[in-house]
Amino acid sequence: MSKARVIALYLPQYHPTEINDKYWGKGFTEWRNVAKATPLYKGHYQPRIPADLGFYDLRLQEIQIEQAEMAREYGVEGFCYWHYWFGNGEMILEKPLERVVETGKPDYPFCVGWANHTWSNKTWEKTKAFQATTIFCEQKYPGKEDYIEHFNYLLPMFKDERYIKVDGKPLFMVFNPFEIPDNEVFIETWRELAEQNGLKGIHFVARAETAAINADKAMIQNGEDQKNRYDQCFKWGYDAIYAVSDLRIKIMDTHPFKLFWEKALNKLHLHPMLEKHKYKDIIPYLFDKYDYQDNIYPMLIPHWDNTPRQGRRGYVYSDESPELFGKTIEMALDYVKNKPDDNKILFVHSWNEWGEGAYLEPDLKYGLKYLEEVKKHIM
Repeated sequence: MSKARVIALYLPQYHPTEINDKYWGKGFTEWRNVAKATPLYKGHYQPRIPADLGFYDLRLQEIQIEQAEMAREYGVEGFCYWHYWFGNGEMILEKPLERVVETGKPDYPFCVGWANHTWSNKTWEKTKAFQATTIFCEQKYPGKEDYIEHFNYLLPMFKDERYIKVDGKPLFMVFNPFEIPDNEVFIETWRELAEQNGLKGIHFVARAETAAINADKAMIQNGEDQKNRYDQCFKWGYDAIYAVSDLRIKIMDTHPFKLFWEKALNKLHLHPMLEKHKYKDIIPYLFDKYDYQDNIYPMLIPHWDNTPRQGRRGYVYSDESPELFGKTIEMALDYVKNKPDDNKILFVHSWNEWGEGAYLEPDLKYGLKYLEEVKKHIM
């Protein structure tokens, strides 16, 4: 039996869509940014080129099957597909997951994460075509009837035998619970609908930063900031937290003067130059005392470099290595080893977020070494 339930976040983006065609040019996918990325400092590992799976197109189901076989072989229990529901039935990037449900392939566990955020050109570096902020799809919360429609759309997935469960309940993650204006209505509505449709319930997981953007180091060190944010999510009715440590890393591994100037520049709508953190220096901030709780699920980060999307506005965890990633897996296992088996969950950010440099899939530099670290420590 595996030492933990490793669930990798999965971006279903690598296929053309009408919206991306309209705003970024015919045939655009994230691969375009990945392939054209260039080094921004000496020793900067860019571009990052996929190896075994190549520059794939998710319109081909053979790719999803190959991804699943690879993930299973190296100890990844399943994928958490990002799902974009903007309200009133408006969706994007839904086809790969719909096909998984319709065809029954690949025969591999999955769950769903609601990526409840507005789509705009803030996601990527602005081009000459449009410099002003442009909203492609606005995230809306029309109310209870929309929650019902959303649930009914996902119901065939929740009932799928492959769907990942905790205590017999389908696991459903929410990207940004703090943006939902009526969390209690949303959660209670879904719980009622789950019971009416023969499910044991829904295991709601809130993706929550382990620091607020205005937190200081003292608040983070004593756990006050994390506790406030987690308590709020539990008060709304969430069952568990996916503990995201990005902001904590930024605050704890950055000199106060640098943070001061960054905040000043942001107020002026100017952006600081490229931000770097050495991977070995961020390791102490990846986990905290709350990760020992049964209902807190720690985060694993193989790499991070979103400069293909953001250019010099991005940030990088530099000097990464498979060995250092293996060290973080060892640390994470210590946090989950005494939890009930169903709650020994580690979320990996990510399986294939190539535009953020966050992926487990093999690349030309490291090959399968990152996946081999997962297998060595988990299986």
